[in-house]
Amino acid sequence: MTDQSPSAFRRLLFPTIAAVVSLATLLSLGFWQLDRLAWKEALIAKVERDVTASAEPAPGPENWTDLDPFDTDYRHVSVTGRFLTGDVFYFTSIASGTDSPYYGPGYMVYSPFQTDGGWTVLVNRGFVPQDLWAASEVYAGPDSWPEEATLTGLLRLPEKPNWTTPAVQPDKGVWFARDTEHMADVLQVASGKVAPYGIDLDAEFSGKDGLPRAGVTVVRFKNDHLGYALTWFGLAATLVGVFLTYVLAMIRRTY
Repeated sequence: MTDQSPSAFRRLLFPTIAAVVSLATLLSLGFWQLDRLAWKEALIAKVERDVTASAEPAPGPENWTDLDPFDTDYRHVSVTGRFLTGDVFYFTSIASGTDSPYYGPGYMVYSPFQTDGGWTVLVNRGFVPQDLWAASEVYAGPDSWPEEATLTGLLRLPEKPNWTTPAVQPDKGVWFARDTEHMADVLQVASGKVAPYGIDLDAEFSGKDGLPRAGVTVVRFKNDHLGYALTWFGLAATLVGVFLTYVLAMIRRTY
């Protein structure tokens, strides 16, 4: 028995080290997901408050370098100024709704809006279904708006395309990512004076006969962090069970 004990200890040393390291890793991942869960729930609660809050002035150039995505995205804001010439389009799809016949695949219509502060922001005027998009008269351009208007909507930070994003179609002015910075470049809006965000107009600013259909910003967040956390903790518990079974089997064979 005495001669066998050191051998058993040696056989358990490295599996024990591996099990401890693996257990620490699994628990760390589980607790990290719980932290992410708390962050995501706080974000959801904040956005739910922001989208129904009274509109506040959109951040001007003096605040652009300090924009915090957590505090900024989906904020309900207002701007006063006038539309400039030009439209570009963001391809997307809108779920059906009981209040409008306009849904499915289509385009968000973006137009540059020059504020009374001298800077410009890309404004999402709303959704036009794909089968109506070619008929530009259904989304009357900025010429149909008053010389000066006060708009309200949700501030949206831009998306950046990745390797899976289809290429921009410059001849049609079509984007597949909400890249308002690039949109402004193509529209030849003066650089240095373009807000690093866009504004999705509220539903009250929908166009003639409901087009473009404004107020269709999708406010939805994927929140699977609790499930991920339970998965990591479950794997940690399984690891402990398997390791204890292995140790007990080793002890029985040794003694």
